[in-house]
Amino acid sequence: MNFLKLTFCILTLSFLVTSNAQDKKFKIHTLAFYNLENLFDTINDPIKFDEYSPMMELKTNRADAFNQKTRNMARVLSEIGKDITQNSPALIGVSEVENKDVLEAVVNDSLLIEKDYGIVHYESPDIRGIDVALLYQKSLFTPISTSSHVLKIYDDQDGKRIYTRDQLLVSGELEGDLIHIIVNHWPSRRGGEAKSRSKRVAAAKLNKHIIDSLHAIDPYAKILTMGDLNDNPNNSSLKDVLKTKRKRKKVGFKALYNPFENFYRNGLGTTAYRDSWSLFDQIIISKPLLEKDYTSFRYYKAGIFNKNYLITTKGKYKGYPFRSWSDGGFSNGFSDHFPVYVYLIKEVPN
Repeated sequence: MNFLKLTFCILTLSFLVTSNAQDKKFKIHTLAFYNLENLFDTINDPIKFDEYSPMMELKTNRADAFNQKTRNMARVLSEIGKDITQNSPALIGVSEVENKDVLEAVVNDSLLIEKDYGIVHYESPDIRGIDVALLYQKSLFTPISTSSHVLKIYDDQDGKRIYTRDQLLVSGELEGDLIHIIVNHWPSRRGGEAKSRSKRVAAAKLNKHIIDSLHAIDPYAKILTMGDLNDNPNNSSLKDVLKTKRKRKKVGFKALYNPFENFYRNGLGTTAYRDSWSLFDQIIISKPLLEKDYTSFRYYKAGIFNKNYLITTKGKYKGYPFRSWSDGGFSNGFSDHFPVYVYLIKEVPN
């Protein structure tokens, strides 16, 4: 046995002895976010531009594509964090959904129906007709209040308003612990990162306003803001506006910790473009979730859910997320984004 293996065995044995001596038990839940990539139904909505969605552009077999798409989404959602918790996520933020009906189809799939997910969804003014939403296991989480917060941004050239996604706030109890979830889908980088930057900065300012409002009521509020931010963890919207920290010990009172910044620094991502990875999908947490008192839920660790079946295996996009829509048709894939997740743990009294 070499030195590294011996050291590992000693450390493992030490951990087991300490754990047994303390005889502590913990419950653990997954909280996740997933961009579902254009989850549209097969019906033309006259008040939306959904006729330009990949689903509506299909000339045939729309129903089959919709059924398989929702099945694929259910499969992913059912498996995030399951290897550790033996359960699907307690809470799931989602984006790029057309309406509540498509989410009903996902949570009523046979892979998820026994989990009895509730849905918090508001119609937003997004020009493409896509929204954000929160799914929650009714046996684990009880919503207390929900609200949708409008992001007003304007075109730099003609001054016209750009209609985009609202930000969703859900406050409720996770097995008795009050937590606040904000679900986001910030403006895209259409036109280039620099040209569109101000729009995401505006989204970050709205997000900070929501967080500050929660802190004004309770400075020790447990807040998780999650979503497809269309910015990386080191961009100004996060570092200068939200003032996120990548090191736990640097997170001050009322400050925010971004566990995904270290993933990004290590070259990992959730979506790819022109052979370059971006980590747009993130879950950011407030200081109280970092405390060491595990009598209530605390942050344990974060991850990117990038199982092999979610990765394209051939062609020019080999290694990219296996997306649902390509070459004008349904590919039987999943999404052009990987999901992200965090674990929350709580000590169970003996």
